[in-house]
Amino acid sequence: MKNIVLIGMPGSGKSTVGVVLAKMKGFHFLDSDLVIQDQEGRLLHEIIEQEGNDGFLAVEDHINAGIVCERTVIATGGSAVYGEQAMRHFREIGTVVYLKLSCRELAGRLGNLKGRGVVLKDGQTLKDLYDERVPLYERWADITVEEDGCSIEETARKILCMTELL
Repeated sequence: MKNIVLIGMPGSGKSTVGVVLAKMKGFHFLDSDLVIQDQEGRLLHEIIEQEGNDGFLAVEDHINAGIVCERTVIATGGSAVYGEQAMRHFREIGTVVYLKLSCRELAGRLGNLKGRGVVLKDGQTLKDLYDERVPLYERWADITVEEDGCSIEETARKILCMTELL
């Protein structure tokens, strides 16, 4: 059975929804950011500080492209969609689901982006990041789930219904 791979902006609920969805489906749950931290022996923000944005993205792409699992909900980091190799791999091993949330709702959920290990260019705002990434999420998604106004459980149920139709 295929995996379910969650993509979307930081704060869109990939990890939180992923755990609930995994329980509903009887799947495992994997947070790719935790895999990166484990394999690197560093926190995400430390990798970014030490390697720079491009260095972090290369590490993220390499590690994500090597993830092997079955019957798993995979929550990716928000920047995973920059990694061509990883995203092709995720498409091969699962159904890619974009958790789409408006920039306005995201802003209400998020605190310190740098402390979360978010790849930001100097002077880049959340809106700039959102505008840059949305086309990438849409490019890689097999399914898009609109989350505005939905609870975690409602989002998980939407994903469950949409993936069972495939």
